[in-house]
Amino acid sequence: MHEKSKIPHGSEEQEDLHVSLPMEAFKASLPYVVALLLIAMAGYWLIDPAPPKQIVVSISKQDGNYQAYASLYGVLLQEHGITLEIKESEGPIQSLKALRSEDADVDMAFMPGGVANLEPTVGVVSLGSLYYEPLWIFHRVKSKVENLSDLKGKRIAIGRPGSGSHILSRMILSAVGVSAENSSILEVGDEEAADALQRGTVDVIFLAGVDTTPLIQKVATIPGIEVADLSEAEAISRQFNFLHHLVLPKGALSLEKNIPPHEVNMLAPTVTLIASESMHQALVYLVLKVISRVHGGAGMLQQAGEFPSDKDTDFEISSQAKQYFESGPPFLDNYLPFWAATFVNRVLIILLPLVALAIPLSRIAPAIYTWLIKSRIYKRYGELRFLEIQLRNARPDDLPRIRMELDAIENKVNNMRLPVAFSSHLYDLRSHIGLVRAKL
Repeated sequence: MHEKSKIPHGSEEQEDLHVSLPMEAFKASLPYVVALLLIAMAGYWLIDPAPPKQIVVSISKQDGNYQAYASLYGVLLQEHGITLEIKESEGPIQSLKALRSEDADVDMAFMPGGVANLEPTVGVVSLGSLYYEPLWIFHRVKSKVENLSDLKGKRIAIGRPGSGSHILSRMILSAVGVSAENSSILEVGDEEAADALQRGTVDVIFLAGVDTTPLIQKVATIPGIEVADLSEAEAISRQFNFLHHLVLPKGALSLEKNIPPHEVNMLAPTVTLIASESMHQALVYLVLKVISRVHGGAGMLQQAGEFPSDKDTDFEISSQAKQYFESGPPFLDNYLPFWAATFVNRVLIILLPLVALAIPLSRIAPAIYTWLIKSRIYKRYGELRFLEIQLRNARPDDLPRIRMELDAIENKVNNMRLPVAFSSHLYDLRSHIGLVRAKL
C-alpha cells in the first residue's frame, strides 16, 4: 500500500484515541441534546408564558371596604414581587363591563352579590367569595319594620345609582311590592343618607357594608334609630340564591350600649373576587393564597376558615380556585418562593410532552448522526468509483493524471477525523484505494 496510507502506531496515538472518546461521545449525543433543548425552550416560553409582574384590580370608588382590602392585597403581593394597581370605577356594573371588554386592561374586580343577574358573565370566573356584606336597613323606631312590605308609603333612601346597596335594595323592594308608585324612593346613600335619616327627612335607609364599617357603627348609635329585624329573611334568601340569612347577635355593634338590644335577622350577599378567564394560573394561585390570609379569620358574622369559599355561584368558579378550596395550594407553593414554584411548575408542564418526544427522537437522532458520518465516507467512495471507471478506458498518457487524482483522494481520506466507532469503514476505504492503485 502507498506510504501515505500507513497509520502510525505507538503509545502516543493510543493515548490520543483514549482522550478523544469523551469528545466523540459528546459529538454523537450533541444533535439529540440540542433538539431536546430547543423543544424544551419552545415549551417553556410558548406553552406556559411567564406570569406578568402586575395585576390590575377594578373597584367601586364608592366603597371604602374594597379600597382597604385592595391596599392590603397590594402589600402582600409585593412580598412576592407582584405589583397591584387599583383602578376605580363608577360601580360594580362598570367594573364587570371593564373586565369583560375585549381590550380589557383589568385582571380582577370586587363584585357584590346580585350584579351577575344584570350583566353577562362570559369570560369571567370567580376566585371565591371573600366575606358577607350585610344589607343594613336602618329606620326610626316610630316606623317599626318587621316585614319589608311595611316600607310601603315610607321615604326610603336606597343608595347611590350603580352602588351595591342600590342594586340589591331595588331587587328586594320590587319582590315585596314596594315601588315608586306607593313609596318615596330616594337615590341617595352613605353619609348623605345617614344625615337625612338623622334629620328626619327620610324614614328608612339601606346601607351595605361589614359590621365594623365606621358609617354602620355611626348610624347604629343615633338615638331613635334601629336595624330592621326581618322576619321573612329566610324566605327572601331562598328566593334570591345569592343572599344569605344571617343572625346578628345581641350587642354585636356595641356591647357597652347594647346595640342591637336583641338578635336581628338580616340578609347578606357575599363579596366575590372575580377575574378574567385568561389570567395567568400562577397569579391566580398567588391571589388565592393572599385572600386566604386576609379573609380566613373569624368575624362577628363568619366562622374561622369559612372564607374564602365557593359558597356562591353567581360566577363560574375557576378551575384553580376549585382545586385550591378542595385540596389547598399546589404542593410546591407550600415549600418554595413564588418565583421558584412558578419556574418549576412551568418546567413540569413541558416534561410529559418532552418525554413523549424524546422516545422517538432517541431513535431518529442516532440514525441521522450515523448517516451524516457515513455520507462523508460515501462521498470518497463515489470519487474512487468514478476514477476506477476512468482507469478502465485510460490511455498510457492518462495514468499520471489518474495517479495524481488517486493521491488526492487518499490524502483526503488520511485527513478524515471520524469517531472510533466508524474506524472500520475508514480502513475499508483505504484498502479499496489500495486495490485501485494496484491496477495502475
